[in-house]
Amino acid sequence: MKTLNNVKAVSEALEVAMEKWSEVVVYGEDAGFEGGVFRATEGLQAKFGEERCFDAPISEAVFAGVALGMAINKMKPVIELQFEGLGWPSLQNILGHMGRMRNRTRGKYPTPVVIRMPMGGGIRALELHSEAMEAIYAHTPGIKVVCPSTPYDTKGLILAAIESPDPVIVFEPTKLYRAFKQEVPEGFYTVEIGKGFKIQEGNDLTVVTYGAQTVDCQKAIEELESKNPDITIELIDLRSIQPWDKEMVFESVKKTGRLLVVHEAIRSFSVSAEIIASVNEECFEYLKAPLSRCTGYDIVIPFDSGEAFHQPHPKKILVKMEDLLNYKF
Repeated sequence: MKTLNNVKAVSEALEVAMEKWSEVVVYGEDAGFEGGVFRATEGLQAKFGEERCFDAPISEAVFAGVALGMAINKMKPVIELQFEGLGWPSLQNILGHMGRMRNRTRGKYPTPVVIRMPMGGGIRALELHSEAMEAIYAHTPGIKVVCPSTPYDTKGLILAAIESPDPVIVFEPTKLYRAFKQEVPEGFYTVEIGKGFKIQEGNDLTVVTYGAQTVDCQKAIEELESKNPDITIELIDLRSIQPWDKEMVFESVKKTGRLLVVHEAIRSFSVSAEIIASVNEECFEYLKAPLSRCTGYDIVIPFDSGEAFHQPHPKKILVKMEDLLNYKF
């Protein structure tokens, strides 16, 4: 076992993959010599050489297109977009081509591309550096989307993504890169894409979240349960956004009768909207309260101290949980 934080878990996953598969190449803006803006690729160029870990030009559209060409020629490119909000120029190649290529060619050309993106707020960054746009990618057929919150899941999901024959977007919450450490197995292992993780069991309310908000939800639940010893909350970390673990969520809601979905992305047309609609269709007769969510607002992510008001935080999540628990038909 190694004790790693999230950013070191990324490095470990990439190193293991590059040792296992000679066709894996890693590149992005400053991803080579500097090791990336968060140092997630640090040391890879020195170990594997400039042909397998290198800097890309400042053109996300170009290096996404190059990754597509590599993938249909039997390579496994892993590209790093410096920040999620800088990915707009790459959307045509990712959504319009990578996600469609296997269907377009009737299976002849799978596209095993992994696109890593630091995402989300909490580090007081500039415009386009604190976005949470996972719903845009999850909405597109042919694209898988994951968002790990722990070092164990980060390494396992990245390795599963590289192993996948389909393009996978890996969103890495910047707020959690160096927030805590966890024991992580050495060598190769995977975390199955599409399977959630039940952080804790409970009977009175289901809370579904992913990414940085797993930590915020745990803090809110700890405060709620300390004040109300007879109440227990079930907390699910989705880990995988597309596909998502419907079975785990439905089973939990049928037990608790209440649901709160938490994420920092804006509210409208979001992951929470999809989960709530699906739960309403499948679990309506089990509900004890309206389905609810705690999310960011429908605005451009504010700068600096303003982002603290935009993001869900433990106190805001706590209020939402108490409202659901106190609701009476």
